[in-house]
Amino acid sequence: MEPFKNLINPATVRHAGHHLRRVWPAFDRPRFEQHAGAGLEALEFKARAMQLADALQATLPARFAHAADVLEASLADPVPLDADGEPAGLSDAQSAAGLSGWVIWSVGEFVARAGGADVPRALACLHAITQRFSAEFAIRPFVRDHPALVFETLARWSQDPSAHVRRLVSEGSRPRLPWGLRLQALVADPAPTLPLLRALQDDPSAYVRRSVANHLNDIAKDHPERVAAWVCEHRPNASARREALLRHASRSLIKQGHPATLAAWGLRSGLQGTAALALSAGRARVGETIDLQVSLASGASEPQDLVVDYAVHHVRANGSTSPKVFKGWKLLLAPGELRTLNKRHSLRPVTTRTLYPGAHRVELLVNGCALASATFELDA
Repeated sequence: MEPFKNLINPATVRHAGHHLRRVWPAFDRPRFEQHAGAGLEALEFKARAMQLADALQATLPARFAHAADVLEASLADPVPLDADGEPAGLSDAQSAAGLSGWVIWSVGEFVARAGGADVPRALACLHAITQRFSAEFAIRPFVRDHPALVFETLARWSQDPSAHVRRLVSEGSRPRLPWGLRLQALVADPAPTLPLLRALQDDPSAYVRRSVANHLNDIAKDHPERVAAWVCEHRPNASARREALLRHASRSLIKQGHPATLAAWGLRSGLQGTAALALSAGRARVGETIDLQVSLASGASEPQDLVVDYAVHHVRANGSTSPKVFKGWKLLLAPGELRTLNKRHSLRPVTTRTLYPGAHRVELLVNGCALASATFELDA
């Protein structure tokens, strides 16, 4: 599999140099490409993006408004959306016609660094670049440093014709965006973002609605009762789309067995009855799979709505363990019913998780309550 970091590569640098020179003939393309490409192959992904941003800072016009004009002129067409409002991607010809894709991370970083002296112009530039990739990282310093102006702008953008821009309203203001600057003021009090989420939770674009769900899930990490109350307020008479959004927003709290959230979804804590978990093997190797068999026996006189997940306690490099919860099943267990469920779990490494050998514990979670466990030894 091609390393993720190669999404920014020497061809990316040459492509950026070509289009910046195309729209601004005075652009020092050789200096830019030398700076951006120096030792690129040895750098990891984020370091590559930051080095390209350094090169932009060294070669674009010193006056930010002029630099923003150059960047906007160099952009490809906005990324089109499919019938569900999901990004459909540019054709090869469209991509070749201007800047789009991962290079925009570096462009946004330049705007975040250089745009503080002219925030309205910087926000206008982010409005343009987010339609070619995303400006969710770049807007965060402005949210932190100029909240009044930014939230006034985001309120307008929540009605923007572009789903890319509407998504930025939610994604860019998430308190705990992965890889992004943590917005500590919003971690402490998410109130400024709630009117934005209310305006966007029924957005026609699935791309936007998914961001709203992830934003609410962020809030749930610090203010679980607030998200439980949101579900109680917005679930009655909800459309299927909103119901799906609210369930996705509640996912962490349901996995944790948060009482108010379980109650909002009509779920009881735990299971009335018994549960068992068995694994297909006591030993497996990295790259293989292991099968889980779950048995649920109802001891209730009424049907039970159940969310059945499982946590794998992965061994870390230092020998400690860290749990990761995986989605399992959502089901209605009838009175007296015995239900068997099967799941194949992959032990292939992924970019966000390294698998280390050692004893791994698998824990069965029913409505957030740990009811059974089993262990297996993972070999390298």
